[in-house]
Amino acid sequence: MSPRIGHINFLNVLPLHYGYQHAAQDLQIVRGVPTFLNAELAAGRIDLSNVSSIEYARQSNSLLILPKLCVRADDDVTSIILVSRKPIDKIRDDKIILTSKSATAQRLLKIILHESYDAAPDYQTRPITVDKPIDDDATAALFIGDDALYLYLHRPEGFYVYDIGHEWHKLTGRQMVYALWTVRKDFVTNQPELFKTTYDKIIQAFAFGIEHKAQAIESVLATKPFTFDELDKYLGGAIKWDLTAQALEALKLYYHKAAALNLIDAVPELEFAYA
Repeated sequence: MSPRIGHINFLNVLPLHYGYQHAAQDLQIVRGVPTFLNAELAAGRIDLSNVSSIEYARQSNSLLILPKLCVRADDDVTSIILVSRKPIDKIRDDKIILTSKSATAQRLLKIILHESYDAAPDYQTRPITVDKPIDDDATAALFIGDDALYLYLHRPEGFYVYDIGHEWHKLTGRQMVYALWTVRKDFVTNQPELFKTTYDKIIQAFAFGIEHKAQAIESVLATKPFTFDELDKYLGGAIKWDLTAQALEALKLYYHKAAALNLIDAVPELEFAYA
């Protein structure tokens, strides 16, 4: 039976998407936003997936981290932003609307507003749209993914726009790991050879997509509101995919800060699945 592989369908992993299409067509891919795939992985309906970094902390008893792969940014991420009616240092107990698409970004914003700005907003999670970035009853809204990238590049008039990756770097001096590739422990234990084969195919698909980044970008221009240069600068520029030692140290710091604010139950041990 073919393993079921989750894939977050955002532009920040466009090279892997392209690699799946052109160099690993035999893999069974399940696509969706981070929160959907987090739940599918927890329920055992998929075996392996890229997930929100915070999700590993919540499911670490049943998951292992795949080496080499992540979604990270050294500073500006450009696709996680806060759109606000007022300067970020003026936010106190204001209502902030959170996207329902990513748990990692939600917690990252809470850490930043608490530690950097001594703010204690009223957070609410609900759908938000690019056409009307902030609801009438709110001061600010958190966007991620392609919508955030669009608003970062086409800043809505009359609003302040803050890059949350940059805010994290200002606070800590560190990069930030936004997503990890994880696998269920029971899949590795029960089917080690199939896991190794699958992991190798994912690595190869990603390498193929990075090597053919220009073609990958060209393949989506007709359906995405971005230019080639914008996506070329974003992919491999702001966004990087190698899980380095420095990235792991930054990830641990994020977990420690999240635990200190009771945003996760505990700081997880980082356990890896070695193929």
